[in-house]
Parts: sequence; C-alpha cells; structure tokens
Amino acid sequence: MDIEQFYDQDNRRRNSAEVEFGTQWFDARGSRYELSWVEDTGELYVMLELAPEAGSWTPFGDVEVDRLPASALVVSVVGVVPDRATVEQVLDGWQDEMDKPDGIHWVAERLRSSGFATSPGAPD
Repeated sequence: MDIEQFYDQDNRRRNSAEVEFGTQWFDARGSRYELSWVEDTGELYVMLELAPEAGSWTPFGDVEVDRLPASALVVSVVGVVPDRATVEQVLDGWQDEMDKPDGIHWVAERLRSSGFATSPGAPD
C-alpha cells in the first residue's frame, strides 16, 4: 500500500506520534527503507521509496525529486510492538546495523527472535 492508503486505513496512524528508527536501511538488492513505529497502534513499519525514473543527482549521491507522488512511497507493517520501551529494547543497537548491507534483515531477525513475528510481505 502507499503512504496515503496506510494513513487512511486507520486514523490513529495519522494523528499518532511516531518514532523513527533510521532512514538508511537497505535490503540485499540495495533498496532503501525508512523504519518507524506508530505509538497509537504499536505498528512498526517500513517505507520504501521507489526510485524515480528521472531526476537530478545531488553532490551527495541522492536523487533530487521536486514532488514525489504518494504512490511512490510503499509501506509495509512488519510487526506490532505494544509500547515504546519494548520497541526500543527489541531494536537496541539499530544505529550500528542500519548502514550495513542488507541491514533490514537484522530488523526482521530481531522481531522474530523477540517473539514479534514479521508480517507477510515484509522485507527480510
């Protein structure tokens, strides 16, 4: 689902505080994810920004996009963790894992080993 569909499905998501756990997670194919937790629903989700076909590259290697459509922001709920203390415990050490190749796999393993099975279709 795209980011607007994600928020439209449950108003608690749109109005809730969120905790970001990094914006530079990568899978084995090199796709980049952002990882966030929604306080009011307990949902831990990843957002994949689909790379635009065209764009200009900044000096830092990023694609510069003026207006990225909501449909280019694909969201997957990867688990439900009931409270902030628990999600912080489950993801303890994330800062050291985020930039590693296929670091998103670390998130999936942490969720599984902590008893918070990842959702079907989540990156692993």
